Amino acid sequence: MEKKILPVGPIEANCVILWNPEGPADGARPCWIVDPGADAEDIVCFCEARGLKPALVAFTHGHFDHIGAVTDLLAKWPGVPVHIAPGDEALAFSRANAWPPHYRPTARPATLAADLVDGAEISAGGLAAKVVATPGHTPGGICLHFADANLLLTGDTLFAGSCGRTDFPGGSMEVLAESLKRLAAFPPETEVVPGHGASTTIGREVETNPFLA
Repeated sequence: MEKKILPVGPIEANCVILWNPEGPADGARPCWIVDPGADAEDIVCFCEARGLKPALVAFTHGHFDHIGAVTDLLAKWPGVPVHIAPGDEALAFSRANAWPPHYRPTARPATLAADLVDGAEISAGGLAAKVVATPGHTPGGICLHFADANLLLTGDTLFAGSCGRTDFPGGSMEVLAESLKRLAAFPPETEVVPGHGASTTIGREVETNPFLA
């Protein structure tokens, strides 16, 4: 599996594009787009340059800076399935989920499925991941674990040296602390790509991150 991390938008959320390099050479290779928060044109340009076409879009949570480009992506690629956790469905597509003038409210995609529940397996385009429910930053926050690649996309649950804020509506430090305990139990060599900032590993965070102590 290959990946590209694109920091997008004014808040530089990490949009992660993943694909199987062994895909068909005579056509577009399927890919996943996780957390397309902004800069849809940059996401499209990267995919087209690599011969990629999305098999799905997934959100680690519903905040505007992680979902804002989905409307434009679906205009380019109609019919692509979009996945979110049920706990964040209402939040994500509400008028309050915005930061004008940088981020406007996001319309609910016609292809949306609120099916990212704990333990669910999702697969498409030759890739597969397991959903790990990690509420606290938002009620429906999740991580995506790609066991074959030893990769964990943690959204805004876990950052290098820190963790997600809990002062937004629906946030809870007590709940987030339980989610962080779940992540700390992953193998130390697990690569972590957070929702913002630099990548890290579970082992490094267990040793140095005060929120995993």
